[in-house]
Amino acid sequence: MRLPDLEAWAIFAAVVEHRSFTDAAKALSVSKATVSKAVTRLEQHLETSLFSRTSRRLALTESGKRLAEHAARILAEGQAAEEAARQDTEELSGTVRLGAPMTFGLLRVAPLIAQFTKQHPGVNVFLHLSDALIDMIEMGLDATIRIADMPDSSLRARRLGDVRVHLVASPAYLEERGRPVHPVDLSDHDCLCYSNVTTPDVWRFSGPGEQNVAVQVRARMTVNSGDAMLPALLAGVGIARLPDFIIGDAMAAGDLEEILVDWRAPPLGLHLVTPPSRLRPARVEALLDFIAANHGC
Repeated sequence: MRLPDLEAWAIFAAVVEHRSFTDAAKALSVSKATVSKAVTRLEQHLETSLFSRTSRRLALTESGKRLAEHAARILAEGQAAEEAARQDTEELSGTVRLGAPMTFGLLRVAPLIAQFTKQHPGVNVFLHLSDALIDMIEMGLDATIRIADMPDSSLRARRLGDVRVHLVASPAYLEERGRPVHPVDLSDHDCLCYSNVTTPDVWRFSGPGEQNVAVQVRARMTVNSGDAMLPALLAGVGIARLPDFIIGDAMAAGDLEEILVDWRAPPLGLHLVTPPSRLRPARVEALLDFIAANHGC
């Protein structure tokens, strides 16, 4: 039986994470030639190309995408084993690569990272903020925070809680256009819709007597960022459904009013999502546990 080339697999994982042979070499403290030879060796053994290389871009092939998760697991388990052996005598160190939604990341995650890195000066954090659904394996992330229902997948999801969604409008809009008394009334109103969902203009509610209602609304504005709705919402352009962390301050100040309070939009699940392996470096586990304990939702 031929033993797997664990070094080549780990180097391949580092190239996927850093999207560069040069940056992977720096991170691993080896030469670029060592990285290149390891990837070539692995490609020859597997009889498939792992990367499409051009002068400006390094992209995973379809085979590379399929194998990147396995490589990341091999590297993570090796790192976890080494850290387990020395965790009693050494401080946490190394880099954690974390993804999060844009606004939630700015308001809730970034302050936690500041606290965490202050407590653990040996840990560096790479934070990728985006409201788009990203491929965490392809991006080489250790974990992502997602605010959504989680589809079945090989990824591991740890539910931290629910994010409540409010239906709101400005007092000026309600004075001019009237106040809806039932979800079906929304079809006569201008609405602001969030595009990073399957059906942006279909809004669902549950209400008195366990009623469930789905309403097709008229989208006056459709955007991929909840924050981008706020100026139009405050200016009285329409009605929107947004989570606490985006509109909490405006509601507290009276700039926005909640409507249809007896009808609730489905809450959004707040999840920590990680690759399938249960083994993760101690620095990753420590940061995820810190976020889980202090996220504020």
